[in-house]
Amino acid sequence: MANHRWQKSSYSAAHDNCVEVRTTDQLIEICESDDGETILRTTPAAATALLRAIKAGELDHHA
Repeated sequence: MANHRWQKSSYSAAHDNCVEVRTTDQLIEICESDDGETILRTTPAAATALLRAIKAGELDHHA
């Protein structure tokens, strides 16, 4: 895999506890900044479907 830099949301400001994301070789990787050893790897299509479901409130019943 290519070694691309992790990016975090600008909403996180100087906080260390946030979700970070990067792209590598046709995958999207997501991790929490305070637990960088645990990485979720997924395809762009699956990540897009997840974000759409979150924005549409389809997963709110899990909260």
